[in-house]
Amino acid sequence: MPALRAPDIPTMKRNVLAVYLSTDTTLRACVKHILINLAVLLSATAGNAQLCTGSLGDPVVSITFGSGSNPGAALSPSKTNYTYTTASCPNDGSYTITSSTSGCFTNTWHTLTEDHTPGDINGYMMLINASFNPGVFYVDTVKSLCSGTTYEFSAWILSILKSSACSFAGKTPNITFNIESTTGTVIQTYSTGDIPNLSSPQWNQYGFYFTLPAGSSDVVIRMINNAAGGCGNDLVLDDIAFRPCGPKVNAAFANVNGNNGAVNFCISDNKVITLSGSVQSGFNNPAFQWQRSFNKGLSWSDIPGETNASYTNTYSAPGTFIYRLTAAEAPNIGIPRCRVASNLLTIVIDSIPSPNATSNSPVCDGSSLHLSSANAQTYTWSGPGGFSSDVASPVITPATPASEGEYYVNVKTAGGCVASDSTAVIINPLPVADAGADASICQETTTGLSASGGIIYNWTPAKGLSNTTIRNPVASPDTTTMYIVQVTDEHKCSNFDSLLVTVLLKPGANAGPDKKIMAEQSVTLDGIATGDKLSWYWTPSQYIDNPASLTPRVSPPVNFTYTLHVSTSNGCGDAFDNVFVRVFQKVTIPNAFSPNGDGINDRWVIDKLDTYPESATEVYNRNGQLVFRSMGYPRPWDGTYNGKPLPVGTYYYIIDRKNGFPLLSSWVLIIR
Repeated sequence: MPALRAPDIPTMKRNVLAVYLSTDTTLRACVKHILINLAVLLSATAGNAQLCTGSLGDPVVSITFGSGSNPGAALSPSKTNYTYTTASCPNDGSYTITSSTSGCFTNTWHTLTEDHTPGDINGYMMLINASFNPGVFYVDTVKSLCSGTTYEFSAWILSILKSSACSFAGKTPNITFNIESTTGTVIQTYSTGDIPNLSSPQWNQYGFYFTLPAGSSDVVIRMINNAAGGCGNDLVLDDIAFRPCGPKVNAAFANVNGNNGAVNFCISDNKVITLSGSVQSGFNNPAFQWQRSFNKGLSWSDIPGETNASYTNTYSAPGTFIYRLTAAEAPNIGIPRCRVASNLLTIVIDSIPSPNATSNSPVCDGSSLHLSSANAQTYTWSGPGGFSSDVASPVITPATPASEGEYYVNVKTAGGCVASDSTAVIINPLPVADAGADASICQETTTGLSASGGIIYNWTPAKGLSNTTIRNPVASPDTTTMYIVQVTDEHKCSNFDSLLVTVLLKPGANAGPDKKIMAEQSVTLDGIATGDKLSWYWTPSQYIDNPASLTPRVSPPVNFTYTLHVSTSNGCGDAFDNVFVRVFQKVTIPNAFSPNGDGINDRWVIDKLDTYPESATEVYNRNGQLVFRSMGYPRPWDGTYNGKPLPVGTYYYIIDRKNGFPLLSSWVLIIR
């Protein structure tokens, strides 16, 4: 039956009410009946879910579509006339069984990484792209229901189309659920109304309740798509369920105070507890059955013989006891799928706890002492030095010799069971670590280290040590170094000590770069001395203004070598270095000579040119022809060329003294 539109309802109410207020008694009675049925009709066709407001029973039907790898298997052809596809994005008039969907139709559909049920690993759902034409898209038959029992039908639906799709004008799903007899008679109908397209995916539960007619046990679920397909009207269906629905059934503790449906006692209490139940009006002849769950409410077992509104039991064994009261019409109480169930009541009976007081003893002085207890709700510790704590595993940092002794703990469970225990704690003293005396060594020498106080040794830093894990390594650091040794004793307690190895620098002497001067000039030497506690002097002491200065002024008349001597008072030796001072003399060049063999001026003697061993001397005739060449001028020129005397005349010379001096050039006359 189609849902009534909102504008029609007030008019119908007014018209029926006018008749009801008439004076005709028979007519009034008829109208009263119409009003009651109208209320039921309005309740059944409203757009919001009309889920059970009383108590529910366990599901008698749960359609989850299964689970597994994508895609799931096709449904039976009797369940849907839509076309099954293995594609992850079905086209109009098609469906698939899947555990996820993404990227469909250029991302105009929402991405879903799981089905409706959280934690349902690889759980399937029915992904539907509605047909262009409205009509039935899902049919199923539910059998073996209880005649005359009210059931809640529900299903979870999600509109898969994003609100921004189709230029924000996508069609919205609109579903009608029919519950029918197997002969086609509609028992109850319900419409979801338009299921909106949203910007993010949102599952909604839609449902209603109905009463199975007398003599009936099987019904047909028929789902009708009221909207046309095209751009939109795309949905996901999951978790279709039938559960018995009845009046509210309440269970409570009759003779103890419960907290949120739970109580806790100690086994030593041998507690006698009575549970009481009640059911609100709705059953003609209610019957009861108490049940207990042994798997945290996943399944339930009837307690034999406990069919009264109260249940009493004595609890002398530890454990967790979970109960509920089920109710149904008396003829159906023996059929679990006809019952509705109360809230849960939980009774926890604690055993006498075992505190298991322990510690990490023995521990070393200054480390952390860890105490530990377990199997209770509250803890009360006491110990040496007035120690107290109310946590299960207290930590004492740092532990000291005063922490040594016996520690006691009193524990209590949530149910009031108490017990005590203790643990003895030993605090070991730290070893007396000794790294030995500080030492001083000269560069590039060694010294032996020697530690004491334990059985295991570890030295840091490793640089300059022959071995870091022995008591007496050899140290040869290149710079002053502080060495730290960790000493560990037989109790694995450690302590530290250190020593300083001072590296005394060996003296270093650097007389500086060699020098060049002209005769009768002076130059400053650039001496450098390195090391500790130094003294220095230059030798020889001739032609030097201050032999005790690192940068004296010297003026030797000829080439001269000076030596810088550096000494240290730390016992690390002496050093010396030389510097050579080259003295260039003034060159005197005669402008004539007479190579005639008379022994007088037979050669061109250039005074002091021999002090320039790198010099080059060249002589040319007036035609530019090279007639003489000499490197260093070891032997004066005799006026010949290729062993033959040159004719009298004027010749031209170029003398390159090197070392940055300017060229000397002029003429020389050969006379006979």
